[in-house]
Amino acid sequence: MEKEKIIKVTVGGAQYAYPYGTSYRKIAADFQERFSCDILLVKQDGALRELHHVLKRECVLEMVTAQDVPGIQTYERSAVFLMLKAFYDVVGRQDVERISIEYSLSRSIFVLAQGNFTLDQALLDRIEERMRELSAQALPIEKQSIRVDEAMELFRQAGMLHKAQLLSFRLDSHVNVYSLDGFVDYFYGYMVPDTGYIRCFGLELFEDGFVLRLPTLKNPNQLGGFHPSKKIFRELHESSRRSQALNASNVAELNTTVAQGGATPLILTYEAMMEKKIGDIAAEIAGRRQVRFVMIAGPSSSGKTTFSHRLSTQLRACGLRPHAIATDNYFKNRVDTPLDENGQYDFECLGAMDVEQFNTDMVRLLHGETVELPSYNFKKGVREYNGTYLTLEEGDVLVIEGIHCLNDQFTHSLPKQSKYKIYISCLTTLNIDDHNRIPTTDARLLRRIERDARTRGYSAQATIKRWPSVRRGEELNIFPFQDSADVIFNSALIYETSLLKPYVQPLLFGVPRDSEEYIEAKRLLKFLNYFLPIPADNVPKTSLMREFIGGGCYHV
Repeated sequence: MEKEKIIKVTVGGAQYAYPYGTSYRKIAADFQERFSCDILLVKQDGALRELHHVLKRECVLEMVTAQDVPGIQTYERSAVFLMLKAFYDVVGRQDVERISIEYSLSRSIFVLAQGNFTLDQALLDRIEERMRELSAQALPIEKQSIRVDEAMELFRQAGMLHKAQLLSFRLDSHVNVYSLDGFVDYFYGYMVPDTGYIRCFGLELFEDGFVLRLPTLKNPNQLGGFHPSKKIFRELHESSRRSQALNASNVAELNTTVAQGGATPLILTYEAMMEKKIGDIAAEIAGRRQVRFVMIAGPSSSGKTTFSHRLSTQLRACGLRPHAIATDNYFKNRVDTPLDENGQYDFECLGAMDVEQFNTDMVRLLHGETVELPSYNFKKGVREYNGTYLTLEEGDVLVIEGIHCLNDQFTHSLPKQSKYKIYISCLTTLNIDDHNRIPTTDARLLRRIERDARTRGYSAQATIKRWPSVRRGEELNIFPFQDSADVIFNSALIYETSLLKPYVQPLLFGVPRDSEEYIEAKRLLKFLNYFLPIPADNVPKTSLMREFIGGGCYHV
């Protein structure tokens, strides 16, 4: 009898021995007690693997739970699959016209459903009950590689025409599909091995659809709070309707437009819609005679600087004289900057700003006084005065952009009626297909990778490494104040990922395979593979996208 082959596995710095062919799920079970939530994936020598894979060679294994980003993404994806299966089971496939996973909303996923049924909480309660039945049965979620043409025919017969259309642009001969108790679907990313892993979820009626409530990265064992921003929701909903009207609500439709030579009309249409929205905002500001301070804030890579320039142009067209003020010039001297929990300078907190000096200067300007404005020397880390003076006269407005501009503590001395607050963010509503959404953060990260490389010389690895810190700063300093804005401006452009693809792809390929950031780089590369590229030739020089790819008419 042939001797069983034993493989050495390193976990947490210690070595263990397992027979060749042992599943990662079985190995994970041996270490589960060390973790407060389920192990959902493993990293094999730094590469993500689903738990159904088996051990074939000596390696280092790391356990991945829902407290890790790839883990919580896997949990969300698996919960969506479970919800879809339960929805079809309860309603009946013949009565479901379409179920569309739209976008993230307050730690939940907003879903639209159409068909021969009445969407109410009673129906959602039945679907949630079915989800729990399926979860309790711990049914396997099986992965299978099939030919692309077979998958296309399978999805056509199932009425999932968007998936069949998307796969028509795939160059690979095979595609991975997942099946759950006879229900087959395609997903962009990894899955848990069975439904028993999906225990924390809820369904709740919301507006003209419903939300799938999910746990959070901080606490994967309980549901996150559902406190949606109605302003953000309305902007997302409006953007979705615009995309649908232009037949560009998902990547398959976008690729079809590009393949048929319709990229330029699509670009110009979206740019025209954005210019109209900026013009409408300028007209509203001009109609409020008491407004002297236009305050603009938004998360990283939202296009705030270009938006400020375009808004200033529209304000001039309305008869006003805009003056740009950068709040960065009101940073405290570096030696006075607060430190974060890691002992590093926290440049994103409100305490890093000289709030009192800013308020003193703005109040003096409001009263018609002449003020010498500061300039921050980032090399020396000090605020300087170089003879830049400003006096506000009739028709003058200050266009002020900065991370804290929506926070009334930052402008505590300014009368409410003198401020017009704008929240700008890249709120993408384009999805891969009806069941695979694109996180808004992905669009912003792609923008930032290209801009950082072009203007700062940063590698994609460096940008990806810093991104979690950037996101934490946004959670603390920007998102809590978004509802205080007078208007929400969505800077997402439906064509932008196709535009960014040729710029960002080479940068992502430059991320070392043995680095922590490679997993995210690989995920983004797989994501970009779904898009047909669009050349930049016909993108206007005033476009927000020029802030990221270059070639614009503004100095940003």
